[in-house]
Amino acid sequence: MGFWTAFYAILFYIATLIFVGGLAYKIYQYATTPAPFSVPTMPAPLTTGGVILRVLSEVILFKSLFRSNKWIWLFGMLFHGALWVVLFRHLRYFVAEPGALIVLIQPFGKYGSFVMFFGLLGLLVRRIVVERIRYISSPSDYLMLILLLVIGGSGTMMSFVTHTDIVQFKAFMLGVMYFDWQRIPTDGILLLHLASVILLMIIFPFSKLLHAPGVFFSPSRNQVDNAREKRHVAPWAIEKFETPPPVVD
Repeated sequence: MGFWTAFYAILFYIATLIFVGGLAYKIYQYATTPAPFSVPTMPAPLTTGGVILRVLSEVILFKSLFRSNKWIWLFGMLFHGALWVVLFRHLRYFVAEPGALIVLIQPFGKYGSFVMFFGLLGLLVRRIVVERIRYISSPSDYLMLILLLVIGGSGTMMSFVTHTDIVQFKAFMLGVMYFDWQRIPTDGILLLHLASVILLMIIFPFSKLLHAPGVFFSPSRNQVDNAREKRHVAPWAIEKFETPPPVVD
């Protein structure tokens, strides 16, 4: 067992613990944060089924973003759509016998990396060129996009420029999963790609990328417009105004 094998295997364990634990904690925090007021963005659905459709339209189609800015919506859809295809393609490294669907999606995921890279590049250029977006952007916004570009660019290079031993890499990943470490290919581009992925996993629970699970807990999106049917009162208001006054003898 070489140094790089042990180094990256240990890093993957650490990154997975931080990613899963941090994400679980943030989801718990979102779920337990009270929302005492009825604040859905109008026009809002009148039923729970309508709310579900509304949230799904935001998650899958970015409906409100489409209404506000078509160019940002286009780059966002290109990036997120291609990202899911690329991620699904990578499942072949984590299962011993890939299913028919994983095999079928391989060529689409291979070329989908170009679409993902183009979408990310468009989002980065937007942050640099559009003055009002540049004004509200922090260094972390640029670093997130650059990190994702490094991941996408290095992955694309391994497919079309400098090939790596994917059979041995699959053995390494399966070995990490089953605690039976196998040698990792030491190609520079592969090590850069894995280091970038590990870094992304570590910072994910502490970054703006938490909008992925956070959208499901947004009060302005997940509430029913039932203000006429149900009275929404904050807990402090119940204690102050709705508690019967003490009886004075």
